[in-house]
Amino acid sequence: MTEKEKQQAGELYDASDRELFAERVKARKLCAEFNALEYNDFQKRERLIDRIVALKGEDVSIEAGFLCNYGYNIVIGNNFHADINCIMIDNAEITFGDNVYIGPNCCFCTAERPLEPALRNTGAEYAKPIKVGSNVCFGSNVTIAAGVTIGDNAVINTGSVVTKDVPSDCIASGNPCLPTKVTERSTAHEAPKKAEEKPAEAPADKKPEPAPEKPKTRHLEIRRVDGAPHSGGGFPDKRR
Repeated sequence: MTEKEKQQAGELYDASDRELFAERVKARKLCAEFNALEYNDFQKRERLIDRIVALKGEDVSIEAGFLCNYGYNIVIGNNFHADINCIMIDNAEITFGDNVYIGPNCCFCTAERPLEPALRNTGAEYAKPIKVGSNVCFGSNVTIAAGVTIGDNAVINTGSVVTKDVPSDCIASGNPCLPTKVTERSTAHEAPKKAEEKPAEAPADKKPEPAPEKPKTRHLEIRRVDGAPHSGGGFPDKRR
């Protein structure tokens, strides 16, 4: 197995290998040519980026100061922008989804040295891939370490050092970089939960209200008695 094959397999390899060294020289020459172009020479800039990276989508914009080790390990989606002085140590694959924005002075480093001094001093190293999802934004001066995966819709704040995976739908910051806030996107795709509706209770049988009592009246019957000996010339009281 060649050193390049070991590198791509994620195994310990010799970074000073002649084949790898020659490929790094070729990539750096292309980067130097790209960075020396006039800013408004958009056609040449695009042609050189096509020669440097393995694959790119539409609307890809990279500012001057761009550097990479090999180029053929870089895959870029649609609508991508990298500001000035973007560095990609692409000893392993670096992949970007769609709609990714990278601030100035950011570094994506897939290379990792052994912890043992004796082994490290031989020039041996590892390479672990970096994966960036879609709709991701990086502030300025952000460093992404080897083996990190960043989920969709994440925002990495300025000056962060990302050494562990960042989940989707969050804002992350710090050294080491940690999620600090969940974005609105995390719940936007979820249907709002409806409040549990309690079954309507059957209305209790209501007793009919008693009819209002009619006011009691007394019947007054008046009879005329004429000429009765006991009448005294008037109407006698005949109330019942």
